[in-house]
Parts: sequence; C-alpha cells; structure tokens
Amino acid sequence: MTNDELIAKLKTIVQPYIQDEAAFETLSEDTDFINDLKINSANLVDVILDVEDEFDIRIENEDMEKMTSVKAAMAIVTEKLAAQ
Repeated sequence: MTNDELIAKLKTIVQPYIQDEAAFETLSEDTDFINDLKINSANLVDVILDVEDEFDIRIENEDMEKMTSVKAAMAIVTEKLAAQ
C-alpha cells in the first residue's frame, strides 16, 4: 500500500470526528489529530478502533499513546501490516 493510499484511508476514518474542516482539507503526513483537526481524546480512541477494523490489525496501548498524528498512524499501521 502506498503512502497516498494509506493517507486516503486514514482521511476517511477520521472525517466523522474532525472539528476543523480547513485543516481536514489540507490533511497531510504532518497533520496532528488533536492540535490540527481538533479531535478530542475520546474520539481519538474511536479513530484508533476504526483503524484496527479497517486494516485488521491490533494496536497495543503503547502504540495508541503515540498515535497522535497522521505520520505516527501511518508508521504504526505500516509496521503492523508488515508483521502479519
């Protein structure tokens, strides 16, 4: 899966939870879920659960704590998919 495909899937997953439409329109690897998209911590858990379902992976607690940006999410998803 390419980075662009991964970003497109992540964008679809986070869309229901965003509070900042302008930041969502310019979503990139450098986008922060909390600071840029204004996703609250409770919804961030929902995002992580949706990522697990979409990619059929299990994200451990220590990885969840790191998953605050698009770049971090991509790294974790890529690592988990490679380990399958």
